[in-house]
Amino acid sequence: MRQLTRAEEEVMQLLWQKGQARVAEIIEDMPEPKPAYNTTSTIVRILEDKGFVGHERAGRGFKYHPLVDKETYQKASMKKMVNSYFEGSFKNMVSFFVKEKNMSAKDLESILKELDKTQD
Repeated sequence: MRQLTRAEEEVMQLLWQKGQARVAEIIEDMPEPKPAYNTTSTIVRILEDKGFVGHERAGRGFKYHPLVDKETYQKASMKKMVNSYFEGSFKNMVSFFVKEKNMSAKDLESILKELDKTQD
């Protein structure tokens, strides 16, 4: 699965949240300073070309909707990050966060509980 730019991810986050939206509705929910209509429209068309977004006619314009669900993209992105930065090892990734003090013992316990649930 192709990676998205930060701007593309921002638009996808809004589409995942809304389900479907016109370009103007996407812009409405973006933080200030809001991008130009043409800029956002171009990003949406790029997402469509990449296979992430579909559209349907709505009046004189279009409503756009996600073709790739958020969970599928999250899994692919995490796998790519783990492969690129942690030699394909989730253990190395967790170890990194522990060493950087970004993960507490409580966080680790929570992860272990989740692992136990999946192995039952």
